[in-house]
Amino acid sequence: MRQQGGSPVEDFYDRSPIGETQVMAALRGRGLLSGARVAPEALFDLDQDHYGGPAAVDTLARRAGVGAGSRVLDVCAGLAGPARVLAHHRGCRVVACELNHGRAAGGARLNRLVGLASRVTIVRADARTLPFRASSFDACLSQEGLLHVDDKAAALAECRRVLAPGGRLAFTDWVAHPRLGERERERLWRWMAATTLQSLDGYRALLGRVGFRAVEVEDVSADWRAIVRDRRHRFRSRRAEAVATLGDARYEEYHQLHAFFTGLVEDGKLGGGRFSASR
Repeated sequence: MRQQGGSPVEDFYDRSPIGETQVMAALRGRGLLSGARVAPEALFDLDQDHYGGPAAVDTLARRAGVGAGSRVLDVCAGLAGPARVLAHHRGCRVVACELNHGRAAGGARLNRLVGLASRVTIVRADARTLPFRASSFDACLSQEGLLHVDDKAAALAECRRVLAPGGRLAFTDWVAHPRLGERERERLWRWMAATTLQSLDGYRALLGRVGFRAVEVEDVSADWRAIVRDRRHRFRSRRAEAVATLGDARYEEYHQLHAFFTGLVEDGKLGGGRFSASR
């Protein structure tokens, strides 16, 4: 997600090693761009820039009660990978809200590539000021996007505003555990645009403060620890491929980021949370 004014958030996602270019290169390498329409499932191990893949999307969909007739909003949608999973698996229509120009445009092209443009609509917008009428959606989802939003209360209040009465919010995000220090927070901000990191209880309080009810909070840190280890291993094992795409300097930057980030997760300073609540 990108914030207003050109920030580290914009830079982080403009330079991310997971983007439309990398997705298309992988499809080309698999011989899937020969002219026939690409199946939505072909993207599922490539465009999920979050933790847990399609299974994590389906878990949030269950928490939010998403069905075939649901009007769904995906906030901080990135390349719209989760939105495509929702549309394909659940048969619903999804509005994927993403402010970063490159990721929004790339997501729209990937929608067309797999024949889901009629079910997944990309809208460029800031999570803090959503351009939708009140009660426009039955469900609102987000995956590891709110860590980049400085005013999380405003974003959550906007999610509540656009939900219909009885509508459900379900999201996952990185959370700070008590031992995360201020210098580590500052480095996370500088390196990966993580701002105003909340704790599990901090998110619980924010959700209540903006008017959500029936708030449920789950600690998924142990599950994400294994995913972080696997991601770092895969990134290192594909060094030659990554350097060819990113260059030596960017590869080394992300290698250092992975080491720092993995260390925080392994030390129990940083973890994951899954949250759900009702309008």
